[in-house]
Amino acid sequence: MNSEDMRPDGLPADAGGRPGGAAAVVIGGGLAGITAALSLADAGLRVTLLEGRPRLGGLAFSFRRGELTVDNGQHVYLRCCTAYRWFLDRVEGAHLAPLQERLDVPVLDADRNRLGRLRRAELPVPLHLASSLATYPHLSLAERAKVGRAALALKGLDPADPVLDGQDFGSWLARHGQSPRAIEALWDLVGVATLNAVAGDASLGLAAMVFKTGLLSDPGAADIGWSRVPLGELHDTLARKALDSAGVRTELRARVTSLSRTGDGGWRVQVPGETIEADTVVLAVPQHEAHDLLPDGALDHPDRLLDIDNAPILNVHVVYDRKVLKRPFFAALGTPVQWVFDRTEASGLTDGQYLALSQSAARDEIDAPVAALRERYLPELERLLPAAHGAEVRDFFVTRERTATFAPTPGVGRLRPAARTKARGLYLAGAWTATGWPATMESAVRSGISAAEAALRALDRPRDHLFAFEEATA
Repeated sequence: MNSEDMRPDGLPADAGGRPGGAAAVVIGGGLAGITAALSLADAGLRVTLLEGRPRLGGLAFSFRRGELTVDNGQHVYLRCCTAYRWFLDRVEGAHLAPLQERLDVPVLDADRNRLGRLRRAELPVPLHLASSLATYPHLSLAERAKVGRAALALKGLDPADPVLDGQDFGSWLARHGQSPRAIEALWDLVGVATLNAVAGDASLGLAAMVFKTGLLSDPGAADIGWSRVPLGELHDTLARKALDSAGVRTELRARVTSLSRTGDGGWRVQVPGETIEADTVVLAVPQHEAHDLLPDGALDHPDRLLDIDNAPILNVHVVYDRKVLKRPFFAALGTPVQWVFDRTEASGLTDGQYLALSQSAARDEIDAPVAALRERYLPELERLLPAAHGAEVRDFFVTRERTATFAPTPGVGRLRPAARTKARGLYLAGAWTATGWPATMESAVRSGISAAEAALRALDRPRDHLFAFEEATA
């Protein structure tokens, strides 16, 4: 195949049918919308889910490229991501996206030709990471000691403090003795992948939440999980099966054009060819789309949604004619390469090896030509992986998500709205809403749960099916 961009998009089309009785419409079929729809249906509501694309899953999806099934980008979750784990259980897909038994991240330094590991021991927090940090070769002894002191200081912060939201993480790290090397080799290694921003561009409140929850809450909180099958099997195929079983009417290629009040206080949702009326509406679309659909008065400051900026993620896909990587994944230092995953088996490749490079905070590269990216990344992979020398590159392509996440910049917290709006029966969901988490699959699922909870509370409906999730995340 020739090198090219792959960025599949959905197209709007007609929707049909209408549920009767107490009804809810969920607009948007990403993880937030799927979760809200399942939760409302489980509580006995008649639910219609409308998605403009020809598939479910939002920005965590798969597509076909020749004989391969390719994810648009590498997505992982952590053991502390209890909401996404709930989602996997709900769609009966947990066995397809298992967690590591214990955190273990290989970290290759291209400049120093040295391998280090971040892994945990079976000890209480913070001793679970002490031995790994003490032997981490990418930092000096003095830097390791200062990292430990900064971690203890971070543990004392309250991520919900609005003062922290207005500060940047990089400045806080510098004030706590963190060298540029320590930020690169440890703090940004984790933070860029979870926040989609380097420390200097990230809200201290969000960074504190990530590190406190993932590394300083429970010994196993940061154990990593990822799908061993294409994401489409989880977020589209299994999700659609779960929605069907719950009685949800799912309409694809059904892009909503307007949302308005009915005379009796309900809601009218317009899609090409049909008008759907409902008591409850969950708006689970990106923030700029939500702004365009919101009726007047739904939010005090609706234009704040337009101030929530987006951050891109670039994914580089390389298919070799032979195996060049023995590990399932690794992170890298001293190179533009960030994280590399082996997607050979998941893609269906039977000969050779398929590697996916996930490049977060990629604003400077998101529009670079494929030829320039090939010239940049193939030599870097050869630096990191000696076995790649002389290997034939059978395919090289990129996927670009220009609006992959909201930008976690200082001050973004005050812009993120809660699930409940001022318009009766209208709720918001999406990773960009006020979940307390950065823009992750976990945040998306949490937002769907929050929107469903708010709706069911207003309808005085039983919420017993949500209690397990609430207890797990308390």
